[in-house]
Amino acid sequence: MRRPVPAVEALLAFLVLTTLGVACGSRLPESDFERRGTAPAPSGGAPLRVGIIASATSPVGGSAFTGPRDGAKAYFERLNARGGVDGREVEVLTCDDGGSGVGNSDCVRELVEERGVVALVATASLDYAGASRVSRAGVPDVGGQPIGAAYETYPHLYGIYGSLAPRNGEPGWDGELYGGTEVYRYFKREQGARTAAVVSYNQAASASYARLVTRGLRAEGYEVVTEQLDFVLPNFRAAAADLREQGADLVFDALDTHGNAKLCEAMDEAGVEVTAKVTNVQNWTSAVAEDYKNAPRCRNALWATGSSRNHEDTGHPAVRDFRAAMKGRELSQWQLEGWAAAMWFTDAARACAGEDGGDVTRACVDRFMDRDQPYSARGLLIPVTFEHLDEPPERRRTCLSVARWRDGPGWTTRGGDMNENCFDVPQLPYQP
Repeated sequence: MRRPVPAVEALLAFLVLTTLGVACGSRLPESDFERRGTAPAPSGGAPLRVGIIASATSPVGGSAFTGPRDGAKAYFERLNARGGVDGREVEVLTCDDGGSGVGNSDCVRELVEERGVVALVATASLDYAGASRVSRAGVPDVGGQPIGAAYETYPHLYGIYGSLAPRNGEPGWDGELYGGTEVYRYFKREQGARTAAVVSYNQAASASYARLVTRGLRAEGYEVVTEQLDFVLPNFRAAAADLREQGADLVFDALDTHGNAKLCEAMDEAGVEVTAKVTNVQNWTSAVAEDYKNAPRCRNALWATGSSRNHEDTGHPAVRDFRAAMKGRELSQWQLEGWAAAMWFTDAARACAGEDGGDVTRACVDRFMDRDQPYSARGLLIPVTFEHLDEPPERRRTCLSVARWRDGPGWTTRGGDMNENCFDVPQLPYQP
């Protein structure tokens, strides 16, 4: 079964606050919409128009949210070169919402209402303010990243990791979301970890995320060491020295990207050796060597966990297809998940084209997405389901994908196949 992933949305919400306090960008002008079909529709009728919204110029950073978009565009480019969907080209319209709620609402208005897209695909928005508008229009949002709570709140929105929530207009169950402890169980069972450190800033969002991680670790029986840094003048060296004295096996953090790199540098300087410095799916990229260039020991202790197949697993045919289409570019797990989202829409569109009448409509794509049959994107995703449970589960069997960075080979898959690396774990509530 798919793995609920509270970490990404909670951590990214923290990054928003620590970067600018409130996102205040705006959408790029109309000229920045792009038409991305690479081959003319052979003869199968009008193009299928889809939209991709990404916070490409967000305050968090220029490339922080572009991975899903780039992976989806690569998939559609290859699809169109091979004839599209039953001869119909997929026309891709992209929109940069600038990382702001106003910009996001503008993108939704233009793509959904003015350009008439049949679906949104691989959404990655810092502030998905237009989510309710997408839902009211009945537009399926296929395979978006759960940066906020929108994919656990509204019907017609289908996040890349699935959902069990009622999605009736309120987040989760009575305003609470739930996540499992499988990441902590994995490191306890497979790596023998017993002591974990959680490093955060003395800032509200950072501290809140740290409490979420600490609660999960303690539920799995860890001794937890907490380190809190001053947000304005963080003393990374003091934190690293204490980590060495406490003898932590694992290190989790609630820091921004710059702070995370500085913590790793301080850990190397202090001679801190840990079983794992654990990061999340957004940082599962091929740029690790450059991002952590001044911390070789910590860099080689980096582990990542997620719900999709390692983008360096070249033994898998679907991964090989993805890598070939990316044409030698730096790779990331979010790109692979964007590729999977585009595949998901394509499978839905083909199913619609095969029905009586053969019309690919919003309603038909939505029916395909909302069915109770798990979807794995040819094995790229831990099978994803959408259920509407009246009550949250107390426990659940959840699976996870795990990889470790090593200089040379890069990200190597650990823990065996992700569909068999599974644990029966408690589901803990948290506020979105």
